[in-house]
Amino acid sequence: MTSENTPKSPKTANQRGAARLAAVQALYQMDIGGAGLLEVVAEYEAHRLGQELDGDTYLKADAGWFRSIVSGVVDSQPTIDPVIRGALQEGWSLSRIDSTVRAILRAGTFELINRKDVPVAVIVTEYVDIAQAFFEEDEPKLVNAVLDRIAKQVRAQNS
Repeated sequence: MTSENTPKSPKTANQRGAARLAAVQALYQMDIGGAGLLEVVAEYEAHRLGQELDGDTYLKADAGWFRSIVSGVVDSQPTIDPVIRGALQEGWSLSRIDSTVRAILRAGTFELINRKDVPVAVIVTEYVDIAQAFFEEDEPKLVNAVLDRIAKQVRAQNS
């Protein structure tokens, strides 16, 4: 991920939002590079969260939140992926989706299922914002639609 793919307004990001962004980047790195969970979490905590790396300053993030998302997605992926597949439009497969979008959807779905203490609107908005940091076209709309469908499926309230 290049520096041109960093959020537009990093000063307004909160520590949980920064943790979500870092989690998406870590999940992407694991998906593309095949790196392991412990290796990636250790790298992010030591060299990225709140640090400067290759001229990019990473936002201070809630390390516990970051860890819970990344490890939760890895542990729950056999449960999460079918939920995402069920929310995709007919004819779309999870493997056909861009790796970054896949990481965003997995992280968002994990939170919708496992973090009932966080309102649906917060989760969906945060992950749509992350999608907008990387994409300008249809991807943020896809993230919004899929996470909204999943939220209606896994949460009783319609936030």
